[in-house]
Amino acid sequence: MAAERQGAGGGGRGGAEENKENKENERPAGPQAGNLGDSLGLESILRRGVLQIVKESQQQHGLRHGDFQRYRGYCSRRLRRLRKTLNFKMGNRHKFTGKKVTEEILSDNRYLLLILMDAERAWSYAMQLKQEANTEPRKRFHLLSRLRKAVKHAEELERLCESNRVDAKTKLEAQAYMAYLTGMLRFEHQEWKAAMEAFNKCKTIYEKLANAFTEEQAVLYNQRVEEISPNIRYCAYNIGDQSAMNELMQMRLRSGGTEGLLAEKLEALITQTRAKQAATMSEVEWRGRTVPVKIDKVRIFLLGLADNEAAIVQAENEETKERLFESLLSECRDAIQAVREDLKPDQKQREHALENDSGRVSNIQYLHSYLTYIKLSTAIKRNESMAKSLQKALLQQQRSEEDGKRTPRPQDLIRLYDIILQNLVELTQLPGLEEDKNFQKEIGLKTLVYKAYRCFFIAQSYVLVKKWSEALVLYERVLKYAREVQSGAGAYMNSLKELPDVQDLITQVNAEKYSLQAAAILDANDTHETESPSQVKDGKPLSERFETFCLDPSLVSKQVSLVHFPPGFQPIPCKPLFFDLALNHVAFPPLEDKVEQKAKSGLTGYIKGIFGFKS
Repeated sequence: MAAERQGAGGGGRGGAEENKENKENERPAGPQAGNLGDSLGLESILRRGVLQIVKESQQQHGLRHGDFQRYRGYCSRRLRRLRKTLNFKMGNRHKFTGKKVTEEILSDNRYLLLILMDAERAWSYAMQLKQEANTEPRKRFHLLSRLRKAVKHAEELERLCESNRVDAKTKLEAQAYMAYLTGMLRFEHQEWKAAMEAFNKCKTIYEKLANAFTEEQAVLYNQRVEEISPNIRYCAYNIGDQSAMNELMQMRLRSGGTEGLLAEKLEALITQTRAKQAATMSEVEWRGRTVPVKIDKVRIFLLGLADNEAAIVQAENEETKERLFESLLSECRDAIQAVREDLKPDQKQREHALENDSGRVSNIQYLHSYLTYIKLSTAIKRNESMAKSLQKALLQQQRSEEDGKRTPRPQDLIRLYDIILQNLVELTQLPGLEEDKNFQKEIGLKTLVYKAYRCFFIAQSYVLVKKWSEALVLYERVLKYAREVQSGAGAYMNSLKELPDVQDLITQVNAEKYSLQAAAILDANDTHETESPSQVKDGKPLSERFETFCLDPSLVSKQVSLVHFPPGFQPIPCKPLFFDLALNHVAFPPLEDKVEQKAKSGLTGYIKGIFGFKS
């Protein structure tokens, strides 16, 4: 009942789907309840099938995006409408009165649909709780309770479908649906043998149904078989079949770049399998030093590292390979974060450990360096794989060029090689490897190789804009880097096997140099031939060359040059400045008599002035 209340409060989304869902609940014209010898109005279920109804409902109401809560709300709303339409209510708002669908009242296909929606609602609630149980383990008990409820409804559906009014196909689909939910319940209880038997029964029924119908109808059954197969292999592994892990990896590889519930289920099953294997792993060795591994997440990652790398090598297309690279990098980042949390002890303890070990980094720090090395190396391989695909696209650019589609350019490759060189710089700075001369030498050689390829594609970009001299200088730089790699790679050939061959690069550069020189000569000749007075544009606007004939295609374009705009500055006469030069030659009248008269008054005159006496 709580699930029904949750579904009823679905907000605007439920109201928007009201009309569409009501159409599904309308009662079709058909036989009445008294006609027990016919199909009793079960045509819709018999025609569409249990699996098709379930899949259509799931895809249209949230499960395409893994939204189990939305699908549960849909099931609740549809159940309420079905009960109202069939007048099959469980009491009223004050009292609950339980009712069961029996064969005697099975007069409409919607009675079967009622039980099916009950099972789907309980199952979707269990799957929602399974997602939430990752962070709240107590919800697992509720999950198991809802799965038991779903199995109970599926048993009731199977019992009703045993009636003579139901055809063989619907009976088989009800049995398969019951076996699937039983297998899910046993799987969650970790009863591997019982779960495997239930899943095998479900798989067998769907395979027989797929063989009995046309290809279009068989697609749905085959999809369900593919969903069940990972669970069967995981149960087999837990029973004791060690080859099941390899089959799970092959299933993930065959899934390609697809996403959805199947891919998520495969990832979850593979992670659970590795978690069981991780209990036996206690240490790892890298570059002559053995380091204990105590963190479970790191153990799981290191156990699956070889399998992930093998899957990347076996990938058939670039999309699948890119997805596997991203998955591996994501797992590596999670493992590094788990180690980083253990790298937070007091700084004094860390310094004390360094003093006791005579400068050697601690085991946890060395493990962090190892995981960082894996992450950077994987990023380099991913970028190198992308660079190879771009190189192939550049070679086929002339053949497959399409209008409106962005074609790859050498600048894209330059960016990738810049990132690779940055990753190599970070590798040389890993703690614990500063004094490892062999490691530093290997990274130095790899840096030269990628620098050579970076210079090569920079030169290619200069060739496109006809900067011949710059491109020639860069080609010489490429040859310099390549020869340095060849001269210093003697004892490090094994570590350079995975890198691009510099000898092929030297051969390609020599050929490009000759092509560049020929193109430069032809370009110079074309320039001299085309420079005629009638074709050369001197940059003047049309208003200044009326008297000269010139073939200027820009006159019919949108950016025609008619006049100079804005107009240039022109000199104008300025306002004159007047200087009073006669002032120096003017003789002023003498003022000595006035100055003396004022001086004789003195103090007496000053006092008379104060008291108002004037002479």
